[in-house]
Amino acid sequence: MGGGSMGALVPSVKSEGKSEAVGAPSEAAGASAPMVEVQKENEEEEGGGRGRGGEMDKDLLCPICMQIIKDAFLTACGHSFCYMCIITHLNNKNDCPCCSHYLTNNQLFPNFLLNKLLKKTSARQIGKTASPVEHLRQSLQHGYEVSVKEIDSLLSLLSEKKRRMEQEEAETNMKFCLTFCTLQTDIQYIKEDISLVERQRMDLYRTRERYSVKMRMLMDDHGTEKARPLSIDKQSSGLISSGRTTQPGLGFGSFVNKKPDPKPQESSQGYQRKEAMGGSDPPSVSHSGLAMARKRRIHAQFNDLQECYLQKRRQWVSQTCNQQERGTYTSKREGYHAALEDFQSVLTTFTRYSRLRVIAELRHGDLFHSANIVSSIEFDRDDELFATAGVSRRIKVFEFASVVNEPADVHCPVVEMSTRSKLSCLSWNKFTKNHIASSDYEGIVTVWDVNTRQSVMEYEEHEKRAWSVDFSRTEPSMLVSGSDDCKVKVWCTNQEASVLNIDMKANICCVKYNPGSSYHVAVGSADHQIHYYDLRNVSAPLHVFSGHRKAVSYVKFLSNNELASASTDSTLRLWDVKENVPVRTFRGHTNEKNFVGLTVNSEYIACGSETNEVFVYHKAISKPAAGHKFGSSELDDTDDDAGSYFISAVCWKSDSPTMLTANSQGTIKVLVLAA
Repeated sequence: MGGGSMGALVPSVKSEGKSEAVGAPSEAAGASAPMVEVQKENEEEEGGGRGRGGEMDKDLLCPICMQIIKDAFLTACGHSFCYMCIITHLNNKNDCPCCSHYLTNNQLFPNFLLNKLLKKTSARQIGKTASPVEHLRQSLQHGYEVSVKEIDSLLSLLSEKKRRMEQEEAETNMKFCLTFCTLQTDIQYIKEDISLVERQRMDLYRTRERYSVKMRMLMDDHGTEKARPLSIDKQSSGLISSGRTTQPGLGFGSFVNKKPDPKPQESSQGYQRKEAMGGSDPPSVSHSGLAMARKRRIHAQFNDLQECYLQKRRQWVSQTCNQQERGTYTSKREGYHAALEDFQSVLTTFTRYSRLRVIAELRHGDLFHSANIVSSIEFDRDDELFATAGVSRRIKVFEFASVVNEPADVHCPVVEMSTRSKLSCLSWNKFTKNHIASSDYEGIVTVWDVNTRQSVMEYEEHEKRAWSVDFSRTEPSMLVSGSDDCKVKVWCTNQEASVLNIDMKANICCVKYNPGSSYHVAVGSADHQIHYYDLRNVSAPLHVFSGHRKAVSYVKFLSNNELASASTDSTLRLWDVKENVPVRTFRGHTNEKNFVGLTVNSEYIACGSETNEVFVYHKAISKPAAGHKFGSSELDDTDDDAGSYFISAVCWKSDSPTMLTANSQGTIKVLVLAA
C-alpha cells in the first residue's frame, strides 16, 4: 500500500507561544532581568538559595541511613552519625564508615552543637508547613504576649469565620435537599405518566376488541351469504333432474353451469384470507421475537433512555410554566403532553434498528491511481446521483439506482471530471441539480457543471489547503469555504472574488451553513472549538461552543437548532445553537488523527472510525445504536497494511435508513439500517 492508506491528517492548533519565545526582542529580556534578580534575592532570604540549601541538607544526613541525623554522635575521627546507626555498625565492624579509621564505642561523643542545629532546622521546617492556626497555637503556648484587644479581634474573626462556614454547610445541605425534592418531583412525573400510558394501553385494548368483534360479525355475515346460493343450487339441480324444466328454470340452470368455476376460487381466497388474518403461528412468533429484541435494546441502554425521558419531561414542565406565566399556554387533550409523545418517538426510532446491512458494494479505485482514499461522498438534490472525490484527483458521479439494482464487480460512473489537485470535500447545490462544488489541497474552490463536465467558477484566494466547502440551502448562489490559512471565505457564483472574509486564529477544518438561514454558519477549528457566526456581523461569533479536547473535524446540522460536531478526541457532540448549550456527547468510535466522515439526518448521526467500522448513533442516546465493520475479505491477500484502513466518508440518503460509506481502500458500500 505504501502511503496509500494514510489519509489527510486533521490539522492541530498552531503553537503561538513557542514562536513568540523564539522571536522575543532583546528589550523584553532586558526588562525581565530585574525581576529575575528580585526572585533570586527572595529565594536566598527564604532558604539560603537552592545550592546552599542542598549542601546543608547533605551535611545534615547520616552517612549510614542517608536520613536527617537523629540524636547526633561524633566520632574521634570527626564524623557525625545517628546514635543507633553507628552503634549497630560497631557491633559488626570496628571502623569508621566514612574513613575506615579504627573505632570503638568508647570513642563516641554526643554532638550537642549539631543536635541544637537540627532542632532549629526541624522547627523551621515545621513552621514552613504548619497552618496559620498551628502558628497561633505555638505562639500562645510559647508565651507570646497578646493584648486583650488583639484577642477580641481574633475572636470576632473566628466567630465570623465559623458563621460563614455554618452558612456554607447549610447551603450545601439545602442543595442536597433540593436534589432530593427534584427526585421526588421526577417520581411524581413518572407516576402520572405511568397512569397515562396505562389508560392509553387500555384504550388500545378496547379498540382492538371492538375491531375483533366487528371482524367476526363480518365473517359470519359472509358465511351466511355463501350458504344461501348453495341451497338455491340444490333446488335448481333437482328441477333439472326431474325433467320439469321451464324457461325460468333454464335461467337457473345456466346460473348453475357458470357457478362451479368461481366456487373453488372463492374457497381459495377464503383460505388465503384466513392465512393472512387468522393468526398463524409463524407471524405471531416473528412479531413476538421482534418485540423481545426491542425490549433487549431498551434494557441495554436503560440509563441513557431514563436520562432522556427525565430531560424531556423537565424541559416540558419548564416551558409549560413559562407559557402559563406569559398566558400563552394552550393545553392539548387532557392527560397528554408533548414530552411523553417525544420520548415515545425516541423509543420507537431507537429500538427499530439494531444493525447495518450491506445492500450494494462497488470499488472506487482505478488502474492508474494506487491512492484510492475517498475524502467525500455526497447525494445530489433528488438522491438520484451521488458523487465521490478524494486523493485520486477525480470527481466521479454514479447513478444510485443502478449501483443498488444492477449487481456488478465494477460500476462505471456516469460522469467523471479530472482536477489538478487532491480533493478534500464536495457539496451539491440543492437548487441547481447539475452544480457541485469542490475544495482541494491547493486551496482552490471550484463550482462544476455535471452536465457539461466543465468548471463554472474557480476561486483561488485561499493560500493553503481548503478542507471544506458548502452550498447554502436557502440562497443557491452562495457558498462558504474554510482553509488551513485560517480564513473562512464566502463566495457568490455570480462574482469572481469572495464577498466576505473571516480571519481566525487557527486552521479551519470544516464549515457548514445552517439549513434554515443564509446568514448563519458554523465553523469547526483546530483550536478545539466551534464558532457560530452571523455573516451580517463577523466582528465576533454569536457563540463559541467549547468541549472538544482536540481539533473539530466536521460540523453538520440535524435541524435549524441542532448541530453535531466530530473531533479527533474520538467523540461526537450535539449542540443547541438556539439556546447555546451542549446537549449530548457520543462515544464508541475511534478517531485520533484522520478525517473519518460525519453525516446526519433528523434522528440519527453516523460517523466512521479508524478501526475500519461505521457507527450509527441515535441523537438521544450516547452509545452506538448500530455498526458495521468493513470485513477482511475485501482486502487484498498481499496487502500488509490491512490494519491501517479506516472509514473516510459517510452520507445519509436524506431521511431514509440508507447510507453510503467509503473507506481508505476505495471500497464503497450502500448500507441500510435493519432490525
